[in-house]
Amino acid sequence: MTRAPSLLAALLMAAGCASRQVPAPEAAPSSPSPTPTRTWTATLHQDHPLVGRIWDVAGGRFVDEAALRTAVASTQYVLLGERHDHPDHHRLQAELVRATVHAGRRPALAFEMLDVTQWSTVAASLKKHPDDAEALAQALDWANSGWPPFSLYAPVFNAGLEAQLPIVAANLPRAQVRELVMKGPEALPVELRTRLRLDAPVPEAEAKAVREELDRSHCGHLPQEMLEPMALAQRARDAMMADQLLGLAVGNGALLITGNGHVRKDRAVPAHLMRRASDAKVLSVAILEVSPEALKPQDYATPVGAASLPYDYVWFTPAMPEDDPCKTLRERKPKTTP
Repeated sequence: MTRAPSLLAALLMAAGCASRQVPAPEAAPSSPSPTPTRTWTATLHQDHPLVGRIWDVAGGRFVDEAALRTAVASTQYVLLGERHDHPDHHRLQAELVRATVHAGRRPALAFEMLDVTQWSTVAASLKKHPDDAEALAQALDWANSGWPPFSLYAPVFNAGLEAQLPIVAANLPRAQVRELVMKGPEALPVELRTRLRLDAPVPEAEAKAVREELDRSHCGHLPQEMLEPMALAQRARDAMMADQLLGLAVGNGALLITGNGHVRKDRAVPAHLMRRASDAKVLSVAILEVSPEALKPQDYATPVGAASLPYDYVWFTPAMPEDDPCKTLRERKPKTTP
């Protein structure tokens, strides 16, 4: 999205989504093997050496799409990241959903874009139109949801509905997010607050990293006193999505469709899953745009404030154009006279 950042936008969508800062340049990676020929919708940097490649973070090597599909299909909880308005990211997510079904699994398909107050709406729509993604979008009033156009997400929903996968509304309602920012943890019912472990202390290093990320994403214009409340809201959203995955009655695990910031293993949804179910098998897949100044996979760690990539796999795509999100705020800043 190209709009300038705002407190409300960060509260409801941007917190936990992908950071797009540009890292310092380094040498290009060696070419392990040819990547499959694809037709990309995004037009920027299609000739970048990382486009189409998949990086196995733990293995420190490139892998092919078959290896990623196997890892996704064999893992209980799979978190698939995205830039929300990037059509190629949703197409790749849909491919992984279909590959999982083809492998014989029928996981639930959960969405950050749907909050838990919409469970009944989803159920009613699917009962009446079990294979109609457009009918579901209309029932959810997606056009007025604040998320990018449904046409971008339709491939993912269609992949799930074609296989009759359970559709899961996973996010914290926006009204509760606002209440958290204004009132703190006490804004949530005690039972929910306890279940999400929002009263548990957060390691200072983690808390500091989240505050710095929020400050960067707001171009340094967010009041300092708002950083901690917004960090709490972000933590609550991650915790709620993990909670919904853990509470599924189906026994085939789940795929979560969410922003790249929510799939990072060090502090987002994967961390909450592991804190509450230490034996859970969790796989994090970030889908990242390439940058012309970043030619090696490791170059993409610094922009997200990490010493190393906080994911299990990274799938690289061309980039979409985007306005400078800080331009409007810089122009509004009063000029000082000498």
